[in-house]
Amino acid sequence: MLLFLAAIFAGFVDSIAGGGGLITIPVLLIAGIPPLESIATNKLQSQFGSASATIAYARRGHVDLRKQMPMALTAVVGGAIGAVLAASVPADFLAAAIPFLLVAIALFFAIKPNLSDLDSHPRVTPLVFGLTVVPLVGLYDGVFGPGAGSFYMLGFVLVAGFGMLKATAHTKLINLGSNFGSFVVFAAAGSVLWKVGLLMGVGQFIGAQIGSRLAMKNGAKIIKPLLIISCLALATKLVADPNHPLRLLLGF
Repeated sequence: MLLFLAAIFAGFVDSIAGGGGLITIPVLLIAGIPPLESIATNKLQSQFGSASATIAYARRGHVDLRKQMPMALTAVVGGAIGAVLAASVPADFLAAAIPFLLVAIALFFAIKPNLSDLDSHPRVTPLVFGLTVVPLVGLYDGVFGPGAGSFYMLGFVLVAGFGMLKATAHTKLINLGSNFGSFVVFAAAGSVLWKVGLLMGVGQFIGAQIGSRLAMKNGAKIIKPLLIISCLALATKLVADPNHPLRLLLGF
């Protein structure tokens, strides 16, 4: 029941600003599930939230699923490759660098003027964006994961020129792709706890429906502050780990 309730809250937060894994992975670990199985099971349950939010945004016309499907497929490939490489990529380097990147993203959204739901001029074509930014973030999602939604959001706003609500809507579909790609690899390895993941998936679906409707109603007014809070909270959570490379390096 606690995992189910945590998944509802995670789906709510993730559908608006990303960072649902900040809630679900610690809860899975607290429940006594080993780290690898926690990450793999989180990939299963988080797909329900991403799919739920994607459906809600698509119904209101904020994302065209047919046009975005090729981009989602590149995210699938990136996520799958990332999951395969997870064992060989230096996780200590990623764990040390990601908190600083998340703080930088939070500062960008906090101080950049004129961030709204209106689109701006894109810096690259959709094809270039789909072949570069999307698979790279998908690769990171498969290897490590935390903050992937925030990186997608940054890419859509800064590079693709999307407004906040449109970026949020498109992030959910792409995040679903990279989650699915890495999930397939973890499932093939037998690391997924299916009963736990499916139960939490129901909670994710419910929470994402509530969160996406709130985001569509309020737009950038709620997306921007929640995104900033999510990035800072995730950065704090990562650095708070006694085994974080930065803390070990500084000796505190």
